[in-house]
Amino acid sequence: MKNVVITNATFARYSDSPLTCLRQGGLEIIRTQRSPGTEADVLQCLNGDTVAIIVGFEPITRKVMTSAPALKVVAKHGIGVDNIDLEAAKELGVRVVNAPGTNSEAVADLVFGLMFCLARRIPDADAKVRAGEWPRVFGKQVWGAGLGILGLGMIGKAVARRARGFNMTVLAYDPYFNQEFARSIGVQQASIEEILAAADFVTLHMPYMESTKNLIGEKELKRMKPSAYLINAARGGVVDEGALLKALTDKTIAGAGIDAFSNEPPVGSPLLALPNVIVTPHMGAYTEEAMQLTSEFAARTVLEVLEGKKPACIIV
Repeated sequence: MKNVVITNATFARYSDSPLTCLRQGGLEIIRTQRSPGTEADVLQCLNGDTVAIIVGFEPITRKVMTSAPALKVVAKHGIGVDNIDLEAAKELGVRVVNAPGTNSEAVADLVFGLMFCLARRIPDADAKVRAGEWPRVFGKQVWGAGLGILGLGMIGKAVARRARGFNMTVLAYDPYFNQEFARSIGVQQASIEEILAAADFVTLHMPYMESTKNLIGEKELKRMKPSAYLINAARGGVVDEGALLKALTDKTIAGAGIDAFSNEPPVGSPLLALPNVIVTPHMGAYTEEAMQLTSEFAARTVLEVLEGKKPACIIV
């Protein structure tokens, strides 16, 4: 019987409907034992009847794909596909799809959560009160601040919509800038350099690829205002973490909110010791609502590919 290997524990976590959808499509369900897992964990679950893989952050390498000779589709349970060997997939005729838009609102919520925590020093205040103190904790307003968005895709747009409710001046950069959307909510198009120089908060929403590797480095951080904050809820590799460490230590910028690291978990990262950094465990997409939407979308898309259809979310 044809099967689908599911590597991430969040798939169908809140409802069995995505599993039911796959079974009704004639697929047996095989789940890996660990999530997140390794290449070896994925390889253990593959066999000659594996036609699909639904993956989280596990590496889907050339070896993984060649170990499943009947493989037709790899579906990312999320957006970023940097853990999938796209070149190998293309050569082998394996479709790679993702789930655009399903977690946009969840990630945008976290961005604003990090923004408020940084501006109002909420974690610090919480720790002090728990320790028996009752300090005057001074912060900055988010209302009316300048927001810079690097990457005006679905998540960037969701962030921009929220910013309108806080009377923020929004500057955005995207190589495929949507003028119609920008006009509809008052977003101003700007270069990366202009955004870094002007914004009180800079939030990153660009995929990790060769062209965006270390997009924010020492030179870019020096362009930012000393009172500004950087938020990365995209991918760790978009930021040069060594340069960020120096900028935060030297007070080149005021602080950072980090949901994505180059190495995850970031065990031993010196960024974790800084008081002007708030860190979260790459949890931007992890809401019940987003996980359910993503699971349902991934299940439907897998079946569409197996039926010979070409959904709009095909990467290769």
